[in-house]
Amino acid sequence: MRISTANSYDNTIALLTRRQAELAAQQERVTTGKRVLKASDDPVAATLAETAANRLARTTADLRALEASRTSLQQAESGLAESGELIQKVRDLLVTAGNAGFTDAEREDVAKQLEGLREQLIAVANRKDSSGRTLYGGLGGSSTPFVDLYGPSGNGVQFEGQRGQAAAGNSALPQALDGDAIWMRVPQGNGTFTVGLPNTNTSGVSTTMGEVTDAALLTGDDYDITFAEVAGVMQYTVTNISTGTPVPGHVGQPYVSNRTIEFDGMSLEMRGVPAAGDSVQVRPVTTTTDIFSVVQNAVDALRYSGTNQSAHQAQAMARAMTEVDAGHDRVLAARGRAGEWLNRADSLNNQMEGRSVDLKTEQSRLEDLDMIKGLSDLEMQRVGFEAAIQSYAQVQRLSLFNAIS
Repeated sequence: MRISTANSYDNTIALLTRRQAELAAQQERVTTGKRVLKASDDPVAATLAETAANRLARTTADLRALEASRTSLQQAESGLAESGELIQKVRDLLVTAGNAGFTDAEREDVAKQLEGLREQLIAVANRKDSSGRTLYGGLGGSSTPFVDLYGPSGNGVQFEGQRGQAAAGNSALPQALDGDAIWMRVPQGNGTFTVGLPNTNTSGVSTTMGEVTDAALLTGDDYDITFAEVAGVMQYTVTNISTGTPVPGHVGQPYVSNRTIEFDGMSLEMRGVPAAGDSVQVRPVTTTTDIFSVVQNAVDALRYSGTNQSAHQAQAMARAMTEVDAGHDRVLAARGRAGEWLNRADSLNNQMEGRSVDLKTEQSRLEDLDMIKGLSDLEMQRVGFEAAIQSYAQVQRLSLFNAIS
């Protein structure tokens, strides 16, 4: 076989060029620290590394969303704490307002303080997070979820957000709470029935808010407790207004102040001295009220100046305190849920950060270069390339004329 000088030259140049390219590629790997720079370097590793990178990007996005949710929840929890403090101040004022020795001016001062606290409660309920989202708008729907329409033709505070609570997911938490469930669903009275006094009463009789003694005996009917004087003795009669019949065992019974009476699964303590013709109304709870109306009703009661003022105000303050306590319980329950979600946020954050570390480790294992081996290979290729260059230079200087001479 004949091997021409030109063919040998071409083969040698091609070999040197390939070695130079391999040396340059190895230098790039060492410089970047990456073993796989393009898919052709290692198709399987490149595919797996791309999958790990996509999962890492999703995890990073979930972490950002979780952090946004946690920030909003922290602000919401802080607002609920402030709301609880305001409601406690309302209760303290209601206790103060129960002082029988207060003058109208002193009661008006308490009423003004209650109005200020009511406005602060509305402001907290309409609070927004640092991104401008309402914290208690439920599922959205309004930039100002709680609108105060109180006035001669108004209906108090109305919730104009979208009721409902977003559920927590595997990697995300709600960014807003259902304010309607927190402040607008306060049980009336004791949650089962309410006790009230008609404006026609002329004495100082009043009662506690009452308790349920046996839920199985509750009828859900309306009752009136009426008072009559018979032979100089004040008596009371409990009548089921829904059926129009007296309650057995409570017809023409002697009235004793501060004594508890029980009927049809309910009990309440009678207070004060009634007058003939006075009555107490016991009505089943059929709907809920809201904390803002509770405060406003207390304000209106403190400013009441009609007949039987003292008894009306005492009864109103007792009811207001019971409903304020129920409203406070709902705020505390919502704050507890927010706290649970914040704890869950910490747990999710730790899980996702651990997942990110695992994905980065997997991606590094697939793509990164073993620097010790990489530097060793680079040095071997450099030495081999230099040796090939020197050998080729020596061969190029060979000539038949040198041998002849």
